[in-house]
Parts: sequence; C-alpha cells; structure tokens
Amino acid sequence: MIPVPVYLLAASVAINAALGVAWQRAGNHARELQAQIAAVTGERDHALQSAQACSDGVARLQALAERREREAAAARRQAAQAAAEHARQADAVLSAPPAVPGDDCASARVRVGDWLKGRAR
Repeated sequence: MIPVPVYLLAASVAINAALGVAWQRAGNHARELQAQIAAVTGERDHALQSAQACSDGVARLQALAERREREAAAARRQAAQAAAEHARQADAVLSAPPAVPGDDCASARVRVGDWLKGRAR
C-alpha cells in the first residue's frame, strides 16, 4: 500500500465537508423555493376563486336586472294605458256640454253626482 500524505487526506475531508455543506444549503434553498411556490399557488387559487365568485355575482345581478327591466317595461306599458284612459276620460268630461246650461254650480253638482255613481259601481 502506498502511503497517502496527510495533507491530501485533510484536503479531501475539507472538500467533502464543503460539498456536504453546499449540498445541504442547496436542499434548504430548494425547500424554501418549494414553500414559496406553494404559497404563491395558494394565493393564485384564492384569487381565481374570488374572481369566479365575483363573476358569478355579476351574472346573477345581470339576470336580476334583465328580469326587473322586463317587469318595469310591463308596468310602464300598463301605466301608459291607464294614463291614456284617464286622458280620454278627462277629454270627455271637458268637452261635454254643461249638465245645467247657464248654472255652473248645478252642472258641477250633477257631474260630481254622476262621478260618484260611477265610482260606486
């Protein structure tokens, strides 16, 4: 067997120790990076869930707005018909000759009486 000088053995031990420390640091760094990746992935997933919840809420609000728009359009049509009928009735009352010619007060009493009879039906 050939004797190996002690300084070569010491250098080999030092190099192996340095490589071991570097290997351990690289492993620690890799674990830290994996932890960061997991954290960022969790944040991304949370952001995606929040965005999806927001989109779902907007879709529900859009559907509600469309339903209310249809209901309001129907109510506006009904109100326009009622207003047209009221305008027709007002025109009929205003264009009618006095019930009692020459006596506006008596004519008003007759019209109010007719109106009350109409409401009683």
